[in-house]
Amino acid sequence: MGAEREVGRTVELTLTNLAYGGKALGRLPDGRALFAPYALPGETVRVRLQKEKRGYVEAELVEVLAPSPQRIAPRCRHFAQCGGCHYQHMDYAAQLAAKAAILREQLVRLGGLSDPPIAEMVPSPQPWRYRNHMQFHRAPDGRLGFQAARTNQIIPITECHLPESALDAAWRGLSGAPITGAARIGLRVGADGAIQQPGGEPLLMRVLGRDFQVSPASFFQVNTAMAGRMVEFVMEQLAPGASDNVIDLYCGVGLFGAFLAPRVARLAGVEASPSACADFRVNLAAFGNVTLFAGDAEAVLAGMEGPVTGMVADPPRAGLGTGVVDEIVRLAPARFVYVSCDPATLGRDARLLSAGGYRLARATPFDLFPQTYHIESISVWVR
Repeated sequence: MGAEREVGRTVELTLTNLAYGGKALGRLPDGRALFAPYALPGETVRVRLQKEKRGYVEAELVEVLAPSPQRIAPRCRHFAQCGGCHYQHMDYAAQLAAKAAILREQLVRLGGLSDPPIAEMVPSPQPWRYRNHMQFHRAPDGRLGFQAARTNQIIPITECHLPESALDAAWRGLSGAPITGAARIGLRVGADGAIQQPGGEPLLMRVLGRDFQVSPASFFQVNTAMAGRMVEFVMEQLAPGASDNVIDLYCGVGLFGAFLAPRVARLAGVEASPSACADFRVNLAAFGNVTLFAGDAEAVLAGMEGPVTGMVADPPRAGLGTGVVDEIVRLAPARFVYVSCDPATLGRDARLLSAGGYRLARATPFDLFPQTYHIESISVWVR
């Protein structure tokens, strides 16, 4: 009997592992894969079948019949209702291990790498109260909330344990009365505790003692402490020298470039966002060896010539793609450091980089997003 005629039926099964996206994987008696949220590997569960997809079935968790030893009580009353967190029911050490395993699986399955060198995950110093930036939705009655896990419904919230303390106080202050205007409200807290709203003034973020101007529309890593650890790692892996010519691709406001510029002969930043470009110019104004190229990454790289000693890239979730990888291969930096926020697009790009003559030296996951399925990683590629 096909799953389309089984929607609503409950089944019992034992789950085997976590998949990227926060759901646990199991197998139905007929061999089809089943994905269920808020469950853990090794658990025996009762689930309700919801949707049939090509080759797999989506289900909702009804009851945990035999819980995993790694299962803990979620901290937040909204867990499993709002879509912000996926792993609050799992102890933090288990979250780290699961994410490292998922990164490996994506590089093997999508990247075609037989035995990728995955380093131990770098944990967040704070698994709670780590976010400097939050995006809230406005419920119909004006209260602030988040989008529900599996629908477009907005869940008004009374607590959230992810924002930094000053940011937590700020959103609570806004939620006391109905608000009007945009359906989404972004709030960011700066190094001095100032709160930034859309359309507001730039604020200062501080990483490893260096201040960065960040405008409301500019991207900045949401976990400031982990941003510092990533900078240190990138610097260690690129090992920039006084005669080096380095490209900072998708440079943003200059998080990596500001630390690279004083160590290299020439630094080229490449960025498409006008807001981030404006911030980059301010943040790296003190360096005379820096050139900013404002525009699409592939188009800008196509106009460049070598030699290029090293390159760091921090693309959005969509990753690099064929055109950008082709240009990286043409420019042939001896060392390429790839900062990724999506292991699936990293896997796709890994296959392209391997075909272009690069070898993965190491991939290190960084837990910028505790309590969620999101995985940041920095992979080092050498010719």
